[in-house]
Amino acid sequence: MTREIVTDVLLVLTVLVVAASALGVAVMKNAADRLHFVTPAVVVAPVLLALAIGVREGLDENTGETLVALFFLVVAGPYLSHATIRAISISEHGDWRLPGAEKGRAATSKEQEEEKEKTP
Repeated sequence: MTREIVTDVLLVLTVLVVAASALGVAVMKNAADRLHFVTPAVVVAPVLLALAIGVREGLDENTGETLVALFFLVVAGPYLSHATIRAISISEHGDWRLPGAEKGRAATSKEQEEEKEKTP
């Protein structure tokens, strides 16, 4: 009985994390901001799901396979996010570095807007 309750709570938390991430993606204006809201769905939700499977199944083959898949998700997720944001930056600015980086600092929002106005 307790196992089912804990499993259900973990599954509800998983759904809430994914729903909140989806809402954040829908509300944000640019791709870089949206990408930040994808991270909880990629890292936190699978951990909660793996915990739910672990509580329900105990230690068996399914739990082991889940942990292997979780390991690859948690390890690969940040690298994929970084590569995606770098590709977005190259697409928007022609370079992966922040505008103003040649000045030894990141550009302010005003400088970024001015830079956007200069590009055709």
